[in-house]
Amino acid sequence: MAEDHDALEAMTRILSPHCRVTRMSGGALIADWRRTRFLALTTADLRKFADESSAERAELVTGLRRAGCAPGRRAEHSYAEVGLWLRATHLLIRTLGFGRVLRLLSLAAPDYARTDPPGERDVARLERAVRSHSRRSWLVDDDCKAEAVTAFILLRRRGLRAVLHVGVREHPFALHAWTSSGGLSIPDAAPRGHAFTPVLSIGGGGR
Repeated sequence: MAEDHDALEAMTRILSPHCRVTRMSGGALIADWRRTRFLALTTADLRKFADESSAERAELVTGLRRAGCAPGRRAEHSYAEVGLWLRATHLLIRTLGFGRVLRLLSLAAPDYARTDPPGERDVARLERAVRSHSRRSWLVDDDCKAEAVTAFILLRRRGLRAVLHVGVREHPFALHAWTSSGGLSIPDAAPRGHAFTPVLSIGGGGR
């Protein structure tokens, strides 16, 4: 039973938000509410989802993606792409203002489509790339707003959950922005040990 429970959880993580999986006596039933259809899996197929490294599981996931029940994973952004996005975001904030850029996020950062949580390794890799470009670029120069917005957009464009925060510190007064995802923050949520109280949090689609 524990193995079946693990298999159900593994399957749930890769399904699209509009699909639901229900344990049945002979396996599982996937309800695709967008297309109003149902897909059945045998017990043997269901248990293959518990082994995330198996080739058989990869074949099943590919089949679900072709059927529209599981979103495909977008490739990671390259180091060079992160730098281009960061510089472009910084220029946009300087041109339009931070508030207007936040209102435009629904165009550049769509709601996430994947049900699996962001991997800490993926977020950490993006964090290193953003920080590296920010410190090396005389244009960006450690701009927390550009770093946070860039991280939010790139994570969302890969279908991952991310939340952009804008926080305030009273003594001395200061504002700070950061994006949280997978248990990490880009940039640091408490730079130099100074905590900021969130006054605005954007969870997706610019909302």
